[in-house]
This record gives sequence, C-alpha cells and structure tokens, in this order.
Amino acid sequence: MVLVVGCRGGGSGEARVVVPRGASLRVAVDSLKKAGVIQNATLFRLYASLRHSDRSIRAGTYVFKRGVSWGDVLADLEGGKGLEHSITIPEGWALSQIAPQLARVLNAPLDSVQAAVRDTALLHALDIPTATLEGYLFPDTYVFPEGTTPRQAVNVMVARFQKVWQPEWNQQLQKQAMSRNDVMALAAIVEKEARRPEERPVIAAVYLNRLKTGMRLQADPTVQYALGQHVARVLYKHLEIDSPYNTYRYAGLPPGPIASPGRPAMIAALYPANVPYRFFVAYPDGHHEFTTRFAQHSVAVKSARREWDSVTALRRDTLRVVPTNVLPGGVAAAAAAAPAPKVVVAAKKPVAKKPVAKKVAPVKPTTRKRAS
Repeated sequence: MVLVVGCRGGGSGEARVVVPRGASLRVAVDSLKKAGVIQNATLFRLYASLRHSDRSIRAGTYVFKRGVSWGDVLADLEGGKGLEHSITIPEGWALSQIAPQLARVLNAPLDSVQAAVRDTALLHALDIPTATLEGYLFPDTYVFPEGTTPRQAVNVMVARFQKVWQPEWNQQLQKQAMSRNDVMALAAIVEKEARRPEERPVIAAVYLNRLKTGMRLQADPTVQYALGQHVARVLYKHLEIDSPYNTYRYAGLPPGPIASPGRPAMIAALYPANVPYRFFVAYPDGHHEFTTRFAQHSVAVKSARREWDSVTALRRDTLRVVPTNVLPGGVAAAAAAAPAPKVVVAAKKPVAKKPVAKKVAPVKPTTRKRAS
C-alpha cells in the first residue's frame, strides 16, 4: 500500500536531471530525488525493480515535470523521452567542423546535416549567394530535445543568427555600401585573424582599407578555407590554389563567410576602427603590429620573425630530452616540467614567408610577401 501511494512525485514545474553514461539505477534515482522528481528513492528503486526497468535506463540530460507518475518517469528513462542533447559551437568554426559534431549529437547521418545546411529556402530567405549556410549557424550553446532533426536544428541556429543581427545594422550596411553577406565574409576573416578582442576593429579596418585602395586582401585564413584542410603553415605553393576564396589570387571579399563569426567580430566588421593601416603581422604573444606603409611593415616583419625564432628555439630547448645524470636532479626536473610556450595559430606566423624584399606590385599577389 505504501508503494502504491508513493508512486507519484511531488511539487510542480520542471526539473533537469543528468544521468551519466554507465550510471547505475541508484545514481540515477539519487539525481531524480535531488531534483524533486521523486520523493522516496528507496521505494522508487523497488518500483523500478518490480517493473524490470532497473537495467534499461538511457544516459543523458532529461527534463521532467514534477508531480508525474513513477511509471512516466521510468518510461522516459527507458525510451529517451525528454532526453536533451547539448552542443557548443565555438566562434570561428566552419561548417566542416560543425556538421559532423551536429550529426553526432543528434545521432543523425552526416548526409542529412549537409542537406540541411544547403536548404534553398533558408538560403533565399537570408539572401545568401553561396551554396551553403556557411557563417550563418550562429556560434552558441544549443540544447536540442531527443528526436530533433538536422533541419530543425539548423533552423534554430539560423534563427539565433537572425536574433543577434540588429535592425540598426542594416543602416550601417548602407553607409558602408556593403551587403550583409559582405559583412559576414569580413567578420569571419576578422574572427580567424584576431587573438585580442581590442584588435578586431583594427583588423577589419586594415582589410577595408585594402579594398578601398585596390589591394587584394591576402588573408591567410581564406587560403586555408580554399584548401579545405588545415595546414600548419600557408606556403607559397598554397597560394596557387584556384578558388574564389583565395584572396591572394582574387580581388575583393570572398563569395561568403569562411566560418561562423561571433557577435564581436560582426560588430567590428560593421564599425571598423578609424585608422590608416594596411598591413599587420602577428607576434608570438598574440598581438599584431599594424603599419601604414610597406617599408614599415618590412621592419615589423623582421622584428616579429626574430621573436618567432626565439620562441621556436625556446620550445626546442624545452622539449629536448636531457639525461638526468648530466644535470643536477633539481635542474633536470625543472627542465622536464617547463611548459611549452604558447604559440598563436601557425597560419599567422610569418616564418612561411620569404624576406619582404620579394614584395612586388599588387597585380601579382602570388609572388608577393604575404601582408598578414
């Protein structure tokens, strides 16, 4: 009689409960009780045992309504009803990274995700001239209920982008004589290039200044995107790839974004800094040196290269195996424990470039010193 009376939870509202992978019924029941979904853990375990449901629960994050019957709780745990799946899309991820993760989280075929990001109705609604929604799946953390389809998930992510995009930004587009797709293309490059938040508007200004003066953007991240794979360094041979996304060969902005930029990068592209710079080079600490003239840029590149060489030498020394019978124990231990220096994305490292003396007129970008 006691068991029958206790077969319903108390309270109202909803509760989120996490059932870890491989968790026993006892662990799951403790979580249910802590969340207020059930009142008596001992009786619930007995109830589940009598129902032969103590070994068939599914792991995951659930949303339960408080006050539901124990039978409903067990049915949800066994069938995955109410189960949620979470995915975090970092800023700067491309579709090639997002699609497989979304397929994994939704337990859906990758082909279905790839079809969803080519939805012609969405492309038309957003006025996107490219073949996919690259750049328009807004980077954020999403929680999808069990059974969510790739198309539904993509719609949610696009809706998030549309919510982030502010109406007043459309007026700024007119001032800059750019389309929204242009701004998103620029924002994606800024997202890939910037390591320090305060530099985003300056980097955006550099690229816009290049466009205004007829220079090609020569943005390394666009070459990486054109290659379709990450390379440790962008070399001269990579600059030869024939793709409209290769901004060393083709003038202007790429056809569309090369990744999903975050809100700060979008704002930087819309409201760039008022600076005259046309060049920048990355330093090992993550900052960039900005210059207006190529002669200044040449000096900055030499300085940056010296620092990069120092970092490379330091890392080589740090990682070198030193016999403990050569150094005193304390020194050997310190050498072994020394952390490797933090290095920014290799594509921004100027070591792949030859000395700036090879820089020539903008009409032959593939023979020029890379500007960024």
